[in-house]
Amino acid sequence: MTDAGGQYRHFLDLGDAGADDVAAMINDAIDRKAARAALPKGTPDADAPLAGRVLALVFEKNSTRTRVSFDMAMRQLGGSVLFLDTTSSQLGRGETIADTARVLSRMVDGIMLRTDDHAKIEEMARHAAVPVINGLTDRSHPCQIVADLLTVIEHGKSLPGLEVAWFGDGNNVLHSILEAAGLFKFNVRVATPAGYQPDPAFVAAARAEGVAVSLTQDAAAAARGADVLVTDTWISMGQADAEEKRAAMAPYRVDAALMAQAKADALFLHCLPAHVGEEVSEDVFEGTQSVVFDEAENRIHAQKAVLLWCFGLLGT
Repeated sequence: MTDAGGQYRHFLDLGDAGADDVAAMINDAIDRKAARAALPKGTPDADAPLAGRVLALVFEKNSTRTRVSFDMAMRQLGGSVLFLDTTSSQLGRGETIADTARVLSRMVDGIMLRTDDHAKIEEMARHAAVPVINGLTDRSHPCQIVADLLTVIEHGKSLPGLEVAWFGDGNNVLHSILEAAGLFKFNVRVATPAGYQPDPAFVAAARAEGVAVSLTQDAAAAARGADVLVTDTWISMGQADAEEKRAAMAPYRVDAALMAQAKADALFLHCLPAHVGEEVSEDVFEGTQSVVFDEAENRIHAQKAVLLWCFGLLGT
């Protein structure tokens, strides 16, 4: 695929890039983060590789980290953004994804979409003539996991053979963790209540790559000896069965007793926003093993690398 500036690529899932290019993203993020350590956050990187480029940020679901990190990523790469949501665009009045994709492709250089149904972003990519990036769908959250992998590596852990434990809902974030496990050969212990397991296709795909994926309803067993513990909010926006779900999830709260089952140097990750007292206790969230704010900051650096890859300026 090409645009006026050369090659471009869509980033809908981690597999679109593959292990070598995701590793290149992480390495580039580490280098660029270090190179600008003393700069004001709005100062462009010295090479400003996306100067003149405009990224449309299209939101059908609310966001803090995704919106700010993509905005700051484009500023630091020398580009700029336009923000669209359903209240300020024709998407909210029924314009098709296909037509939106074709119009935006003539006006901007790239599109980030954060939406509910993964089929929407696939349709956007089919009709767009510029890079399309998955800012979150109900299926996956690949940009978040690039930031998570970056954070784990920054804190001294090697990905191959890592033991990652997940607690709570088998959701889109977990799906992307499972995809990353297959790419980077780390193991995943999934502790969820009955009826909330991840999509079996993601489990099967990870296992097909030779990594161990265990599914259990025993949170302590999943945590035992783990290198990284991960959870997410239990209740997504608009879910109708909130109280029933909270009751089912309660045994999977990450608290001090659960962290004590893991390795002494285990890390705690959460993509935020957190509901402290629900999926994670305050002592864990605010504790020394929690790296959630490093993880949040790293969304900027990960997003920059994803953007460079999408514009054909990074990777193979």
